[in-house]
Amino acid sequence: MATTKKTEEQSSPVPMYRKLWNAKQQIGKVHKNAKSHHSKYADLNAVLDACEQILLDNGLMILQPIKEDSVVTQIIDVDSGELIESFMRLPALTNPQQMGSAISYYRRYSLVSLLTLAATDDDGAEASKTMIVEKPKPQISADGFKNALQAIKDGTYTADQLRAIYSFTPEQEAQL
Repeated sequence: MATTKKTEEQSSPVPMYRKLWNAKQQIGKVHKNAKSHHSKYADLNAVLDACEQILLDNGLMILQPIKEDSVVTQIIDVDSGELIESFMRLPALTNPQQMGSAISYYRRYSLVSLLTLAATDDDGAEASKTMIVEKPKPQISADGFKNALQAIKDGTYTADQLRAIYSFTPEQEAQL
């Protein structure tokens, strides 16, 4: 009579952090595929291309919902339901195109941070730098600046949060 016996390894599930560790060893570097002014960087699609299938192959999935006023990046173990997450608060923007850009930008940054991803170098001179490249800050419109000042007065935003997103004229900076 033949019997099958599960080994300890077969019967116990792989812990989430072991799955993440396995995936991290397979992901490698992200390829820079976009250009902004004088810098090359990996856009959101390049970051997802580098890691999403490997995470899925290891029983992990990425979700990036927007909750309240934040982009949340979650890596979820599909077997156990465990998750790790990171979030970034979105800027107070009223322009849909600017908000869409901010969401994509924050999705990329939070995923890169959560997985500690690095990018390939164009010339090999910057082998230890991560893929995060500072984009030039947009100029805030007059109406946007007026709304931002009100948000600072209301306590829902700080001048430093605005400076992280926008560049200001000397006159606007004096008002902050």
